[in-house]
This record gives sequence, structure tokens and C-alpha cells, in this order.
Amino acid sequence: MTSPPPGTPPANAPVMSCTLFQESPVGLTPEARQSLLAGARRPALHSTEHTFVTHDGVELFYRAWLPATPASRAILLFHRGHEHSGRWQDLVEKLDLADAAVFAWDARGHGRSPGRRGYAESLSVFVKDADAFARHLAAERGIPVENMAVIAHSVGAVIAAAWVHDFAAPIRAMVLAAPAFRVKLYVPLALPSLRLAQMFGRFNMVKSYVKATMITHDAEQAAAYRNDPLVSREIATNILLDLHDTSTRLIKDAGAITTPTLLLSAGSDCVVHNRAQEDFFNRLSSPWKERQLYPGFYHAILHDSDRHLPISRAREFITRAFEHGLPRLPLTDADRQGYTWTEYQQLRRGRPIWCAKRWSFAAQRLGLRTFGRLSQGIRLGWRTGFDSGQSLDGVYRNQPAGFTPLGKLIDYFYLNSIGWRGIRQRKVHLQQTLRRAICVLVKEGESVRIVDIAAGPGRYLLDTLTHLPPVHDVRALCRDRSANALDQGRRLASEMSLSEKVTYAPGDAFDPASLASIQPRPNVAVVSGLYELFPDNAMIRRSLAGLASALPVGGYLVYTNQPWHPQVEMIARCLINRDHEPWVMRRRTQAEMDQLVRDAGFEKLDMDIDRWGIFTVSLARKA
Repeated sequence: MTSPPPGTPPANAPVMSCTLFQESPVGLTPEARQSLLAGARRPALHSTEHTFVTHDGVELFYRAWLPATPASRAILLFHRGHEHSGRWQDLVEKLDLADAAVFAWDARGHGRSPGRRGYAESLSVFVKDADAFARHLAAERGIPVENMAVIAHSVGAVIAAAWVHDFAAPIRAMVLAAPAFRVKLYVPLALPSLRLAQMFGRFNMVKSYVKATMITHDAEQAAAYRNDPLVSREIATNILLDLHDTSTRLIKDAGAITTPTLLLSAGSDCVVHNRAQEDFFNRLSSPWKERQLYPGFYHAILHDSDRHLPISRAREFITRAFEHGLPRLPLTDADRQGYTWTEYQQLRRGRPIWCAKRWSFAAQRLGLRTFGRLSQGIRLGWRTGFDSGQSLDGVYRNQPAGFTPLGKLIDYFYLNSIGWRGIRQRKVHLQQTLRRAICVLVKEGESVRIVDIAAGPGRYLLDTLTHLPPVHDVRALCRDRSANALDQGRRLASEMSLSEKVTYAPGDAFDPASLASIQPRPNVAVVSGLYELFPDNAMIRRSLAGLASALPVGGYLVYTNQPWHPQVEMIARCLINRDHEPWVMRRRTQAEMDQLVRDAGFEKLDMDIDRWGIFTVSLARKA
């Protein structure tokens, strides 16, 4: 297969299609096919302008193309980097989905949304904004997220994929056009140089090298892009680096995604690498996934000369998704089969004796057992387990200590490993989520009764209560199976003058009868850092059933999850858990965890995740 020389419009370029897990796509109904092939088009569509308030109070701009009658389904459009929602007008008209509402945002720092151009605190902020956008539309327009599909381009496609992966967004389907999983930077050692520059506060913004003629063959579209005053030319260094790191995580963990996916690739893309798109596609667990390559197309695949080809392909895919209610993989049995179960079995078996990684982990384990014991945190981990409440309390304190200055230095690096940084961010999200639930209940005139079923010393809870107004009637019960952790918690509560508000008691977090009989009856239950430690879903179901019995209707459940960890193998090979066994974890995808919670009778309301995608904190309410 050959591609036309650069600059030649791909008028009759052949198309390669790849569909896995089924030999042929589901057929359309005659009505849907007639609508798809109809030559007549509606009159020019006009958008209306709106705003929504996202998770941190910022008001973002979006456009809506609404049908004449209220729609029951929606298409969400995520633009590429540098662009804005106004660039989607041509696609919306060519898409011609008469019964669907179409919504397109201006991401923060783009178009008519506020913020420094091309900047956000991290790429994860865009992903959280995407979740807030969908939730706003669901509440404002009455279209459930389950009846939404996404078309996303380039950087927007990475944001969409991260949203579906991290937040387990139950959308109907997604179309990823030339996703920017690997940007072509051309400059040698560009990424290490940018990381070094960011470390020293230099080169905070990078100007795009991409010219309009490099992304489209269409002269009219190139001129529109070049002359558009809302198209920004810069991107923040941290966003460019986060784009690379988030894409790396998504490619490695694409097996967590089960959403029906169409991936459109441009054959002559000089902006992003197609190989990364192929790797992502091959690892998807979606029961229905398709990839289509358009030889000769440039990066702006939805704005190129023959854009009717990928747009029609996207329209057909989305129409099928809405018409047929595509199958979803059951996830509650993921502890016995599937993607994360296979990984877990591999971690339990260990690597073969001739594998270099085996000896690398052996050397790390030896170092942790010898010189590592100079560190207070590592020494505590060997004594109580690295997942114990006492170990986590030390991580929360984040005060390096050890035997000799070398021990203190080792402890500093130990406490600043990526996993423990994620744990501390989880604490921040946990406190924010808990305060939100408390404030809602107080506003409703309720006395707040909290139970943490595996609290350890409960430092996060004590810190939360310390900063609440004294007029709030809030009491907490901390349960744990470790007597030492409970004693430590009592001492902390006494030191913080909270002994009257917080009590400690032994308890089994997986005994439904014990949980159901908790007195006084709680209206907020917290499960933090517990379910991640146990691979068996039957245990989780028993625990959630007990909490569902304990909480009244309208009661809140705060739960955490670990859908991803970059050091999951190192932990399994080198560290021990509270039972002094190898700390082998089975990751649960967020979709799996949310499904378990939903099956227990809870409705998920919101979620936070750290910028590395390791730990999530979710808020649900008993239906």
C-alpha cells in the first residue's frame, strides 16, 4: 500500500479497516441505513452558546447544536490542542445526526474559556473537567451519560480516553481521531530537556512548530486555521510532558477500557506517531473495536480534503452504537478471569531464573532489607507491613527520619516515591470528599455519624474533624483489626482533643452482620485503602452488603480504588503486607469497582483521581 506524495489530496485513497472480536459489524436497521445514506442535508445548523461551572469553580464555555425536539442522546466533541469548539461547525453539519444533541467545549485555556492559553495545572485537570462537562449536560439536558458518545481529536482524544479509563465513564461509544499518544517532537532529547527545563523553571511554554499546511491538504481549512484569532500557538511544558506520561499509562493499561471504540489514523501524520495508536488499539479490551487508516491524510483528519470519509465512518459507528446497545463486559467476576486477573497470576508466579528483572528486583529487595533499615519508614514497613495503618500514618506525616544522616536521606527518597506521593494526594481527596458529604448532611439538618471500617489510626479523619466548625454535630467511629493501630489512634485523638468525638473499636471489615449492627447507625461510611489489598470480589461484596444494611437511604459511601500503579511489580517482588507475605495486589479497574458498588445499591456521584492516575476517591449515595 503506497501513500500519495506530500501535498497530494487523498482523493481516492484506499482505506484499511480492522475489526476485532467480531467478523462483521452489526447491521443497521433499514431506517438507520436510509438515514445514513440520505443525500439530502438539513439546513445549516446554528449553535447556541453556554457555560458550565467545572469542578474547581471555573466557568468554561461550550457550544450546543440542538435538534428541534428534545434529544435523548448526545454527542460530545473534544477539540485538538490549540483549537476550540467553533472549529467543529463543519463536522456537525456533515455528521447530520438529526435526533442527537451535539455539545463541544472550549477546554480551559482555549477558545473563549478562561485561563492562560494552552495551560492547566496538569492534564488531569482537563480530564476532570471532561467529567464535570458530562455531568453538567446530564443534569441540565436530562441525557444520561449512558446515552452519550464522544468524538475527540488529537490531544482531545487523549483527554477522552483518559476520562473513560480513569472515571469509568459509561458512555455508549468513542471515536478517537489521530490521538496524540506520541507527539513527534523532532528535536533530539526533547523530553529530557523539557523535564530538566521544567525542574529549573525555564521554558514554561512551548510554541507549536505545526503550520496549517502540515495538518490539512484543504487550502480553505488551512487558511481558516491560520487566521482564526481563537487558535492559540503555545502549549505549557507541563501539559506536553503530562500528555506523554498519561499516554504511556493509557497505552500500557488500555486493557482496562471496554468502551466500544473507533480509532481513525492519518497515514501521512507528521504531528503524532501512528505506532502508539496501534499499540493502544491492540491492547483494548473493548468487545467491539475498529481501527481505520486513511493513507495520505494529514493530522487534521476531520478537516482534511476528503474528511467526508472519516466523518461518515464515525457517523456509521456511532449510529450502530446507539441503535444496538453494544455489549458490555461483566466485570464483577474479574477476580477469576480477565485482564487484571492475568496480571495478578503472573505477579504471584514470579519471573523465571534467567530473567534480568528477577535479579534486579532481588537486588532491590536486598538493599531494602539491609541499608534500607536505616530509614524509619522502611524499618516500620518490615515490622508491621508496608500496607499497615502504622506505615500509612508515617507516610501521611511525611517527616523523614532514620538512623544516621544516611538513614534520613533514604527515608526522604522512600517517602517521595510515586506511590506514597499518590497516597498523600489520596488523603487530600479523601478529606475533601468527606467534608462535602458532611456539609450536605448538616445543611439537611442531620447529625453526622461517620464510620471508617478499616481506619488504622485514622489521621486523615482526625485532621478533617479538627477543621470543621465547632457547631457541627459530627461523631466518628474508627474500626480496625489491629489493636496497635487503634491504640495509636486513641493517643492521636487525645493529643488533638478529639476523644469525645472519635471512638475506636475492633471490627471485621468483611463481616456483613458486624457492619450492619454498628451503633449509632452511621450516615457516612468510609472505606479507604482497604479493598485494594484483597483480590477476591466475594469479600468486597460481603463488605458492601454490610455497609448497605448499615446506612439509611440517602447515606453516603466514600470509597477508594487503585486502578493503576507504575510500581505494582516492584511492590510484589520486594515488599511485604501486614500478614508478612509478599505484597501482591490485583488492581481493580475503576469500572469494576464502580460496578461492585452499584450492585450493592449505591449511586456514584463524583470522583477524584491524582495526576498520576494511581488512586481514586469516589462518593456514592445509597439509592
